[in-house]
Amino acid sequence: MAVVIRLKTMGTKKKIKHRIVVTDSKFPRNGRFLEEVGIWDPSKEPPVMQVKTERVSHWIKVGAKPSDTVRSILKKAGLKF
Repeated sequence: MAVVIRLKTMGTKKKIKHRIVVTDSKFPRNGRFLEEVGIWDPSKEPPVMQVKTERVSHWIKVGAKPSDTVRSILKKAGLKF
């Protein structure tokens, strides 16, 4: 099972919000997930970003790979890889 950390889209048209989730790479984008580890809302000014850093670091230590977008969000949140 290849575990990834990626965005799950929520909200309505033109008011999209994202949740940062840990999921199997074979699951659909908005389908099942293992754990929700954060929220990212780019529609607000400044963008809202809430990340459970201890859970994200745990999943990365276990072998989860963040997507490119999530990697840049986590760098802004202060996590280093």
